[in-house]
Amino acid sequence: FYGYSKMLYYTLKRLALAALVALTVSFISFGLLYLSSDPAIAMAGETASDADIEAIRQLYGFDRPILVQYFDWLQRAAAGDLGKSYYFRTDVSALIGERLPTTMTLGVCAITFAILLSVPLGVAAAIRPNSFIDRIALFLSVMGQALPSFWFALMLIVFLSVSLRLLPTSGSDTWMHFVMPTVVLGYYAAPAIMRLTRTGMLEVLSTDYIRTARAKGLRPPVVLFKHALRNAIIPVVSLAAVQFGFMLGGSIVVETIFALHGAGFLAWESITRNDLPTVQGLILVFSLFYIVLTFFADLLNAWLDPRIRIK
Repeated sequence: FYGYSKMLYYTLKRLALAALVALTVSFISFGLLYLSSDPAIAMAGETASDADIEAIRQLYGFDRPILVQYFDWLQRAAAGDLGKSYYFRTDVSALIGERLPTTMTLGVCAITFAILLSVPLGVAAAIRPNSFIDRIALFLSVMGQALPSFWFALMLIVFLSVSLRLLPTSGSDTWMHFVMPTVVLGYYAAPAIMRLTRTGMLEVLSTDYIRTARAKGLRPPVVLFKHALRNAIIPVVSLAAVQFGFMLGGSIVVETIFALHGAGFLAWESITRNDLPTVQGLILVFSLFYIVLTFFADLLNAWLDPRIRIK
């Protein structure tokens, strides 16, 4: 019972913190977007007269205090109403709901690819430090950090699409269209996960309880996966959640290059066209995804390591 109560208290504390962070992010993003430019001018266009701009400002309530506008927008956003797009002339909620599945599919595939690539390599590198496999893992890690995503994407298109004609260049109709975007986006996140896995495994494998487990005659796979990896993977869970959030919000370049009309591509379209309500809605949605992922990662870490619950 004591353990359940501690877990419940930890969950409620993290939930309150997540709600506070979401409220803060929504206010900051709303304020920055409104302070960066006059939305009435963005809607009216640069050639509009002062009378037209003032009419739009009064019609949409842009002349009200910013706090009043913020709470009005927040109240509507809580009900699922993110406003109407200036450019697409449709509800922002419907627009994001139409584009988001593509970005979610890309993000899930990319983080899965990153974990499947980095965790086994990190474990193998930790088991045999300074070996050939360790140097291969280090090389892949450095390459992943050094390669610009746009250059890597273009090289894949040149070799796999143009030269070898193995994969389609653009679009999102079949699973084959997601192969190259998955590799580009996932490979960028893999080095950090790989290094953290290797470092965690090296620390855990040198602890007393691992030496005790080996002295008791436990089989190496049991020692490695049941005792060592379970403790070393705890920071990796948090990092993977953060990387997944970054993938959802940072897929603009990849979606643009491969013509994946997801939420990332929608963000680029909205920014270039001064579509303020759509940009606000996307920032809110991406922020909420990031906060929710971090929240569940904290809960999973607390479940894996009960010591976290008492902090």
